[in-house]
Amino acid sequence: MIFIYAFLISGLFCMVAQILLENTKLTPGHVTSLFTALGAGLSFLGIYPKLIEISGAGATILISNFGHLLYQGVIEGFHQNGFLGLFSGMLTKSSLAIASAVIFAFLFSFTFKPKD
Repeated sequence: MIFIYAFLISGLFCMVAQILLENTKLTPGHVTSLFTALGAGLSFLGIYPKLIEISGAGATILISNFGHLLYQGVIEGFHQNGFLGLFSGMLTKSSLAIASAVIFAFLFSFTFKPKD
């Protein structure tokens, strides 16, 4: 059943993004930023952890999960180090995702050639 929920949750996010891209003047960069902020907002409201619990990878592979991870890192840093923890904790939860994105982009740039 988790596979169905994963498909439905991630499909819903992707459908909303595609509708935004086709029916507004938003660029893919705008939609990416919007979904990152949406993930942080849903995490603040306590909804995103429930989405992860229900759908597993269906909610963790989306760009909105990056916003969720940023928010969780900020909150954890604030509880550990006070106000300065807001800044130091921001990237603790998402550093693996950022590092792997950079490494895989570097490796794929050697593997694939762009078309003219």
